[in-house]
Amino acid sequence: MEHVGWRRFVVASTFLIGITVTVGTGCNPSGGGDGANDNGATTNTNTNTNANTNDNAANENGGPDVPPRADLVDPRSLTYVGAFRLPLRAAGAPDAQSWEYSGQALAYRADGDPDGDDDGFPGSLFGTGHDVTNNVGEISIPVPIHSRNLDELNRATTLQDFEDIRGGLFDPFVEIPRVGLEHLPAHGARSSARLYMAWGQHFHEEVETTIPTHAWRDPDLSTGATDGAWWVANESLYSVNGYLFSAPQAWADAFLAGRSLLTGRFRDGGWSGMGPSLFAIGPWQHGDPPAAGTRLDADTLLLYSNTRGGDSAEFQLTGYQHSDEWTGGAWITSGDQSAVVFAGTKGSGYLWYGFTSPGGDGMPCVEQNLTMVGCFDPDGVECPAAMSNFCEGNIPESRGWWSSRFDAQMLFYDPADLAAVLAGEMEPYEPQPYATLDLDDNFFLGDTVEPIMLGTGDQRRFRVGEMTFDREGGLLYIPEPFADEAQPIIHVWRVGAVAGAG
Repeated sequence: MEHVGWRRFVVASTFLIGITVTVGTGCNPSGGGDGANDNGATTNTNTNTNANTNDNAANENGGPDVPPRADLVDPRSLTYVGAFRLPLRAAGAPDAQSWEYSGQALAYRADGDPDGDDDGFPGSLFGTGHDVTNNVGEISIPVPIHSRNLDELNRATTLQDFEDIRGGLFDPFVEIPRVGLEHLPAHGARSSARLYMAWGQHFHEEVETTIPTHAWRDPDLSTGATDGAWWVANESLYSVNGYLFSAPQAWADAFLAGRSLLTGRFRDGGWSGMGPSLFAIGPWQHGDPPAAGTRLDADTLLLYSNTRGGDSAEFQLTGYQHSDEWTGGAWITSGDQSAVVFAGTKGSGYLWYGFTSPGGDGMPCVEQNLTMVGCFDPDGVECPAAMSNFCEGNIPESRGWWSSRFDAQMLFYDPADLAAVLAGEMEPYEPQPYATLDLDDNFFLGDTVEPIMLGTGDQRRFRVGEMTFDREGGLLYIPEPFADEAQPIIHVWRVGAVAGAG
């Protein structure tokens, strides 16, 4: 089947050709970096030497190390529980009422599905459906099954049908939309629970798409109005509207003046910053609801140098590549341990702007007539001119940023680093992950309905959707797009469980 969203992606990527992206010699966008082995694959768990006072370096063979402090979540304590499937499209239902091509946004609701089974997986999930319309629905959480056989997985049931919750506020965002969701209960100045949303798109260059991006509404999707939209201070739209999650309220009260809602975005090519960005906001502090057009106060927690122009600095995530996709975040906790994590698809090896490797060997296939450096070797050095020519056998529909290899990966940040940024003791581009975790071993990663745009084998990209966390239950929910034909499946990890349990 032809998918309109992917066709729009090709048009958007073509537009990038006319934009100058400056990449300095110190940028090292090729990746590799800490946590890469000789063939470009990330190790299962790796602890990096951090940019702060942590002195715990990774061991020589790249194997797992303990975190630098006992109050940090050890990636090895994440126990894979299993996965479940999403509801099937009803007979005759349109694309807008399906979970196909979905995975943009996911949010946990602790008081959802109150009549559900007492099976250890309480609550419900809000999520966006088909990625052209991104209508929002609510589903139950069935018991995850640890199996590679899709037929053995339990299937979620529908609690609330898909609804268009934008309220007309974000209708101009039609070109590769970006969406974030988070559900928070009532507290403080908030009179009731709210479903928070962030909305954007791939390009924000036109007047009609330079509009505020955040809003909230009642969790009952069929009633009530959507309030907003609001700006995130004066931050770039490329850095704020990709994901939403929340900080523990006690931490937010201590360091963020109560602003516990976290928002950010990673946009390929470094336009959002060369690594995930993160800001803290508290819309409820501006009214119930804030007036439309309000510029919300925002605390910057994480922000690397960007490549949009005008930023000559080259501060970036270690091992950064322009093809990376950090699609979701969560603040995970287990007892007194915590970590801020981002999940996505990490590129390594050669990096180029162009097309998937025609030979399937991970060698660059570079677009011609670029106004930017379009190819780097695994050490971050510009490719020889002979390698940067327009390649034979290219597939035009695959145009975009590519790497020799992609891996589903999770980054672990130290919350103390974010506190240091707030205190002015670190710059927002200084924090680096203290560990990474490879997720591929638990993913299906089979054939997809979109092999040209998604890639195949080692070059399979867009492996991860937006995650969400059940703090009370210690359960982390991560979608794998296109694992069930055109639908994602939801993978589940338990944070802090003894390895091998579950």
